[in-house]
Amino acid sequence: MLCFCLPAVRARAQQQQAPEDPEDEKQVGLWLDQGISAGLSRNRSLEAEFHQRFDEGASNLFEYFFQGGVAFRPRPWLIVLPSYRYQRFPGNPTVDYENRLLLNLTLNASRGPWQPNFRTLIEGRFPDGLTASARLRFRPGVIYTLPLPMARRPALVVSNEFFVVPGTNSFAAGGSFTQNRFQVGIRLPITDSFSTRPYFMLQSVNLPPGWDTNEIIGISVAFRILRKSK
Repeated sequence: MLCFCLPAVRARAQQQQAPEDPEDEKQVGLWLDQGISAGLSRNRSLEAEFHQRFDEGASNLFEYFFQGGVAFRPRPWLIVLPSYRYQRFPGNPTVDYENRLLLNLTLNASRGPWQPNFRTLIEGRFPDGLTASARLRFRPGVIYTLPLPMARRPALVVSNEFFVVPGTNSFAAGGSFTQNRFQVGIRLPITDSFSTRPYFMLQSVNLPPGWDTNEIIGISVAFRILRKSK
């Protein structure tokens, strides 16, 4: 009887395990990002973002999402942005969609051409049919404006983001430190209100068998709607 029962218990335990996080990239990926910022007042703006993510050599659309919120700037060096995200995972066998509540706290400084920054993102994740969970994301970075003889100078953008799940995780992971993203890119201002930023990213995800690292090419565009001065 023990010989027959033990395999059944193991099979049930495997079925109850949390699924893999659908954010995990597979092979070489392509990420497309679009952002729109519209000024509401001197220290407030409406922020909207659209993202599409392809993996498996940029041949498979595995994730896309929209998020929006209102950014507050109580100090020149501080941005507070509460927002909401709706995320879809086409073709994923375990999760169709995810609702997410976000609180973005960003600190900025300026030292000549150098602009160090630090973003803390607090996430409440509500995946379809799974237990809700919280996640913290810490992203130190720096922007360096290149000393080129141009009216609109390009800037080097470098950051490294750490993902930490302090409690229950909606998805299977090898520990509380669940993900790391190192990113480097060049921001190219086209006009005063439009810019683009090609970038390269190394995404490492902490899965139960171990860390999985993939390479990502990204193209980000940003459009800013300027307020008319009275």
